[in-house]
Amino acid sequence: MLALKIRQSEFHRYLVPVDTSSTQQLFTDVLIIGAGIAGLRAAIEAGSKSSVTIVCKDGIEQSNSWNAQGGIASVLGDEDDFESHCSDTIKTGCGLNNVEIVRQVVRKGPELIRQLLNWGTEFDTIDGKIDITLEGGHSHARVAHAHGDSTGMAICKALVRKVRSMPEVHIIEKFYAIDLITGDENNCLGVLGCNGGGHLQIIWAQNTILSSGGAGRLYRETTNQPIATADGLAMAFRAGAVLRDMEFMQFHPTTLYIAGASRALITETLRGEGAILRDNAGRAFMKDYHADAELAPRDVVSRAILSQMLKTNSTHVYLDIRHFDKSHFSKRFPLISELCSSFDIDVSKDLIPVRPSAHYMIGGVKTDSKGRTSIKNLYACGEVASTGLHGANRLGSNSLLEGLVFGQITGELAGEQAAKTELAIRKYPRMKIPIPISDRSRLDTADVLNSLRSLMWRNVGITRTAKPLAEAQEIIHFWQRYVADKVFDKPAGWECQNMLLVAFLMALAAEKRTESRGVHFRADFTDTDDNKWKKHIEIVKGE
Repeated sequence: MLALKIRQSEFHRYLVPVDTSSTQQLFTDVLIIGAGIAGLRAAIEAGSKSSVTIVCKDGIEQSNSWNAQGGIASVLGDEDDFESHCSDTIKTGCGLNNVEIVRQVVRKGPELIRQLLNWGTEFDTIDGKIDITLEGGHSHARVAHAHGDSTGMAICKALVRKVRSMPEVHIIEKFYAIDLITGDENNCLGVLGCNGGGHLQIIWAQNTILSSGGAGRLYRETTNQPIATADGLAMAFRAGAVLRDMEFMQFHPTTLYIAGASRALITETLRGEGAILRDNAGRAFMKDYHADAELAPRDVVSRAILSQMLKTNSTHVYLDIRHFDKSHFSKRFPLISELCSSFDIDVSKDLIPVRPSAHYMIGGVKTDSKGRTSIKNLYACGEVASTGLHGANRLGSNSLLEGLVFGQITGELAGEQAAKTELAIRKYPRMKIPIPISDRSRLDTADVLNSLRSLMWRNVGITRTAKPLAEAQEIIHFWQRYVADKVFDKPAGWECQNMLLVAFLMALAAEKRTESRGVHFRADFTDTDDNKWKKHIEIVKGE
């Protein structure tokens, strides 16, 4: 392990002044920040034991989980087994997986998926059994899907129905969590946030579960929803939690590339079912880069596409599904079919233009096997967490599985602990923490974010080298001097502060790891160095 302590005098412990005497306060046994698959599953578990409050940044449907297309991986076929799924996960993770965590998650998968089925998740079936398909990096067909390419939506709908049926679970939408509140004993006491009316609120909680999602919006090219602005990572860091593996951002190989349009995910299940990648000359090129061609791991395919784009002086490559049955395609992948049609792409005749985009944050808040962080009474699950499952590269469709498993684990533990202790309002401290007024000039946050996202794509993207990584840190640090010292009163300002902080940590970790491993590829250190770098990089706030 390489441990880094970061002192940045420009950022405050809290982004806004804290004054409990003039701020509305709510109380709950278990607070859950985020309503994707991990947060919803945690709420179901905790809500059977204690009172639960879920807060989500936007509407409950606005999450990366809700928009997940491909599926959820688990051992569901007769020819498959746990050891095979574990082996595929570890092989893809390039030596940095926690093997015990891999086994724990893989073994819990089938039971929890059957539970989803019982709760009304409309998985696609054949002959009464859940239909499973093959994806890149998997040695067996084990990816369950629902409504073709709407798996995340189908799972989340079932979980939301279950949550809404539980009287002990309360959902607050359009609540922006600004900062975790911590006490003198390195313990989490709840959250300070802003409600839909624009007013500050404090929610005190005996246990807090952070399930706020990832950081994909740090990049100009991304598959992520607008809400994925690294808020949970930044909150946890300011509170003193250990962050781990921040250099590992996974790029999805295939997103629809239409100049001027936002990027839209084209699920890799298409490649699993026979789609072919071609360059602008119509040549199938993946065999040049990996024996598994289109079924190679995501990092390999992403770099291969980028390399082929450079070789052919093109902005994109193409996905060829002209050999698919068009009627079957429209039923199997209704969202993608509708998307292509909206841009007048006839998949029976035309190639689909694609290029890589930032997709999934592998690094995050360090947790143990129970989802506990380095801060007492604070848990983390889902994309915001670094559990040890993925290592240096995530196996496709393991993310929904991880969120489901660790949502169940953290919800159970947080709910049980809260149930053992009576909620005592008097134990929460009176707090008054002012923030000095900055005399520095103010930058336009929208301009800063546009520039930051372009900078991250250029300097901390799919291929990295030392000088651009160092430059990125210098530029971000300059922006921080004029943004991090300000007090904002709206989410746009807080998002900018959070994104600058997390982008800096990612660039720093990427510069420190002088090797190539998994999704982290250094063009100036192309080899994997197990002697020096078969270890994690951990970052924590220091003095």
